[in-house]
Amino acid sequence: MGHAGRILSSAIVIARSGVILSLDVRDTLPLEQIFGNTVNPVARPKPLSRVAYIDWMRGLACLLMFQTHCYDSWLAENLRQSTFYRFSQLLGTLPAPLFLFLTGVSQALVTERLRQKGMDPGSIARASLKRGFQIYLLGWGFRLQEYLLGLPAAPWTDLFRVDILNIIGISLMLLGLLHRVITNRRPAAVAAMGVALAVAMLTPPLWTTFRPSWLPWPVESYVNGLARPWLFPIFPWVAFAFVGLAVGYQIFSPMGREQPFTVVARLAGMGILLGFFAYALDHMNFQLYSTYDFWHTSPNFFALRVAVMLCILLASYLWWRWLGGRGFSPIIQLGNTSLLVYWVHIEFVYGRFSILPKRGSSLLLATLGLGVVFLAMLALSLGRTRLKGRGAEVLGWFRSRFVRETAAGQPR
Repeated sequence: MGHAGRILSSAIVIARSGVILSLDVRDTLPLEQIFGNTVNPVARPKPLSRVAYIDWMRGLACLLMFQTHCYDSWLAENLRQSTFYRFSQLLGTLPAPLFLFLTGVSQALVTERLRQKGMDPGSIARASLKRGFQIYLLGWGFRLQEYLLGLPAAPWTDLFRVDILNIIGISLMLLGLLHRVITNRRPAAVAAMGVALAVAMLTPPLWTTFRPSWLPWPVESYVNGLARPWLFPIFPWVAFAFVGLAVGYQIFSPMGREQPFTVVARLAGMGILLGFFAYALDHMNFQLYSTYDFWHTSPNFFALRVAVMLCILLASYLWWRWLGGRGFSPIIQLGNTSLLVYWVHIEFVYGRFSILPKRGSSLLLATLGLGVVFLAMLALSLGRTRLKGRGAEVLGWFRSRFVRETAAGQPR
């Protein structure tokens, strides 16, 4: 079978696998508030409802994730030193921060909703802890799936790999604890920014001079990632979620609901100033840390990524306001089901069922594969939206059929 036929058949397998996952996972855990919820792409945002441009931003993170993973997995070795590949991987530094940032934004929305319903701070904190623990367990489930599918080549240490789902779960639990200690919106936003700054500043020493090497390595990997860039330790990754919480409180404040453009534009302006400040700090002769790793631990790189995300927030708002709100938006659709498309696409890009040869494809072939992944994930997302709320009906049909056949004495 040629590459084109292999890609087409793989797209069919992706769709089938995604339908199974959508019934097994999304209908059993209330994760929509973390990775995305169903939203009407035509409707304008209402007070304290899901904001479409936030889902558009989440969908953009999915696109950036797809291209990063596809080119990283499939491009041949002789193409991995090209300017195109380096730019692709530079864009790949944004999806994970965006997902964590939007986790914080979504948490602010959920908190404001629950406050309006009269829920007390303790109950709000417990709800956040529960959602975070579910996400954390889901991360373990994802690692177990990848390990089993990768046997016999997969090392057992992959089971303890700190992945994005693990850190999102931990972030949600920490955000819940913050809500329990500080109940008012403005002090909580200030505290969230303080926590984010503290985490960013503590990251370099915890990776180098004050590295807790006395901890067992699975535990230490939650602190500093053991100098492996593909891990997601608490330092610095949870800081993005706390920044998102502070930004979310601005977006869902009374002023943010009445004058969304003004608030989002101010946030973008602050982001631009932060970016220039971080750039200036990075080019100073004086360095605060004895070991300086810009791409992995530097607070300056953290600040630059926050600046870019705030600018993306404004761009997402303008795009949705001028174009995205007119009819169906595939980007928003992907953002609505980002957990599902993240889970499914990994196996067909990096896993055993990769639709193209790993590190053996031309740029054209890898780009075609990226197009197929995008279309397959979009179809999967649409199918998930149509099936939303029907999982219980499907299970009920099987259960009622089982009861009827058992009562009639028929074989099961």
